[in-house]
Amino acid sequence: MLHESPGRKLLAFLALLLMAAAPSPAAPTLLGPAIDSFARAHDFSGTILVRAHGRTLYSRSFGLADRAFAVPARADTRYRVASITKLFTSVLILQLAQEGRLDLDAPVRAALPDYPGEGGDRVTILQLLHHVSGIAQWDNVASYQEAFAHGVDRYQRPLAPAQLLQLCCAGPLVRAPGAAFDYNNADYFVLGRIIERLTSRSYEEALAERILRPLGLRDTAMLRWDAIVPRLAPTYFWRDDEHRLVADMPVYYENWYAAAGLYSSAPDLMRFAEALYGGRLLGPAMTQRLLAAGLDDYGCGLWSYNVTRGGRVHRVAKRPGSMMGANAMLYRLLDEQATVVILANTNRADLDMFAQRIGDILVR
Repeated sequence: MLHESPGRKLLAFLALLLMAAAPSPAAPTLLGPAIDSFARAHDFSGTILVRAHGRTLYSRSFGLADRAFAVPARADTRYRVASITKLFTSVLILQLAQEGRLDLDAPVRAALPDYPGEGGDRVTILQLLHHVSGIAQWDNVASYQEAFAHGVDRYQRPLAPAQLLQLCCAGPLVRAPGAAFDYNNADYFVLGRIIERLTSRSYEEALAERILRPLGLRDTAMLRWDAIVPRLAPTYFWRDDEHRLVADMPVYYENWYAAAGLYSSAPDLMRFAEALYGGRLLGPAMTQRLLAAGLDDYGCGLWSYNVTRGGRVHRVAKRPGSMMGANAMLYRLLDEQATVVILANTNRADLDMFAQRIGDILVR
């Protein structure tokens, strides 16, 4: 009788693990009808891309990228991705920590000596990443109705990064650092300035040098009010009070800076996700810190949590983005090595619900 070598036994064991973690064999068959049905029912306009273990399971665009000229959405349409920008910023910060150039547990002023606010010696870099800094809330418009009536002053006049920092952080803290989760763009404005200080580059240059160019992300960059960006979809907001889509309010998108200032495409975000979760951008220790959930299940620039389906626990890393009509989702089933990218140029569909439904099919 022949005996298997220890090496062959190990390979067989690893193969079983991969099979157990792989998406359901029926997933490709089920995905198309389920996604198409949800998209039609919710008037979805945008692009969806689903991949697992390096294989594309679904790719399709719906609706119009530009409604004025009836231009259909395509696979290479570029979209404003709003707060998905925060995940890019988190990766840059963790890269600097990995290189020994930044201590995540050190106070802000250790990396940014001219930080203007009270929290400079009390708020840590990690607390900024986790949105528990205690810095005053930057976005203080209570509703879209208020924004439509009075505008959004902080995004309707151009502000350089240094001005943003002075305006959002010069005052006192509103609560003790670490005491409560408060999702706040100001935290990531500070992180953007730290990246600039430590790299001696603008945020945009550091991002291109460390992530965009190495990964070949040619459809991803920072938004600017005066830049004409080919294939960039205009965004439209559904007004419940008027039951119609309207063009988004005029704003300076660069004012969202390191918190929400990027545009990208579905293939680019997929490439970024596969590089990030595949260990090409961060080592294991920093990837673990990225995913380590704090208050509100928030890690470093994303939500990190478990869902239970069919008696099995599945780890999820989710990074949504929403800014008027710009809505985006980067959803990762970590154990299944499956990624869902949903990019939309209206707010008609609930992308959290959409991504979860796709995820449920992948783990069925």
